[in-house]
Amino acid sequence: MYTDTLNRRQFLRTVGVSLALPSLASLPKLSAATGIAEQAAKANRLVCVGANLGLHGPSLFPTETGHNYTPTPLLNDLIRHKDRLSLFSGLDHRAPNGHNSWDNYLCGNHVGDVTLDQIAAKQVGTHTRFESLQLSAGKGSFRQQMVFNQEGIPLPMTERPSVVYQKLFGLPNDVDRTEYLIKSGHSSLDKVTSEAKHLQNRVSSSDKDKLEEYFSSVRDLERRMERQLKGLHDPRPVVDYQLPTYDPIAPTLMLENQALMYDLMALALETDSTRVITMFLPGLGQVFTINGEMLSAGYHALSHHGNNPEMIADLIKVEAQHMKLLAGFLDQLTTKTDSDGTPLLDSTLVMWGAGMGDASRHSNANLPIILAGGGLKHGSHHAFDREAAHAPLLGDLYITLLQQLGVETNQFSNANRNLNQILA
Repeated sequence: MYTDTLNRRQFLRTVGVSLALPSLASLPKLSAATGIAEQAAKANRLVCVGANLGLHGPSLFPTETGHNYTPTPLLNDLIRHKDRLSLFSGLDHRAPNGHNSWDNYLCGNHVGDVTLDQIAAKQVGTHTRFESLQLSAGKGSFRQQMVFNQEGIPLPMTERPSVVYQKLFGLPNDVDRTEYLIKSGHSSLDKVTSEAKHLQNRVSSSDKDKLEEYFSSVRDLERRMERQLKGLHDPRPVVDYQLPTYDPIAPTLMLENQALMYDLMALALETDSTRVITMFLPGLGQVFTINGEMLSAGYHALSHHGNNPEMIADLIKVEAQHMKLLAGFLDQLTTKTDSDGTPLLDSTLVMWGAGMGDASRHSNANLPIILAGGGLKHGSHHAFDREAAHAPLLGDLYITLLQQLGVETNQFSNANRNLNQILA
């Protein structure tokens, strides 16, 4: 399936080249030196993990830049993947500070703009059973959002590993009833859409714009329904994986939940059930027990450490677990392979980051960004002075990721360059 899809895309891309518009003097030209999108896509999967409370910067960022940096406390478990990952400091969206702006993480400068993953899903997710998956490692704040569609609607996140497993690898208990419900929903949608179309010539121009947004949402929902119907009777991939007998849904079990979600994410990519996944890592008041030791305060309280050394020490214990689990996920993607025997990580972009750079001060500057895989040039710590003139934005990195996935773009939110010069 993967090879057929790739061949189709190569054919269409070739046709697109033969029918390309002539070069026009009045239009800006794409530089061959900086544009990846004109070439064949070098990655076809995207995973974005977002931590509500970010990471303790001094424990993450090395003092050295380039390839020969000294591992920091939070990089100890990741260092075995050094040549497969890049570390960035000094990048952000120039967004306001505070928890409410965390949601900018994948949006860019404005909360509610379509997120990086959903743009990518329209390029690489159209031939899989699920265009994208939105996960959360247990319960988080109902106010926190991570993924927004083209209409600015936040997409819900699945918190239970058992639900994710059933969705990926199980069949509905009653296939006929599920099919009936989907078709009934489609009929109801048709009726409401017909009523909305009658309004088009009776409303103001601004309301017509709202109706267009509505019709766009309807078309997206219809595509999802058609995909559900098409895949309802398809055989599910068979995987050798045993879930625990309970879902670790309690906030204190977030790390256990996260470990299961990483396993399921790896299986979802390996079986080509989806090619775009996001996972949110909540940060509430949970008091973790790590290696048999109960920490001195809840996770959220530790993040507001006020530079208290004891609290920072406990915070690093939690954050080191996040990094250990990420390293384990990268381990899986280096051993699991594509249909052609290539490690999944070679064609999968994995980004771990946050919308908050310093939770203790509620600062959304200098976000912790770790990027792995996807055929890019890795191995270095890239440090940017965000106060310098023409300093790059996090959106510039996102442009490179989208181009690496075959999306032809030179714009993301308030960014209009890329970081191809250091990654391509």
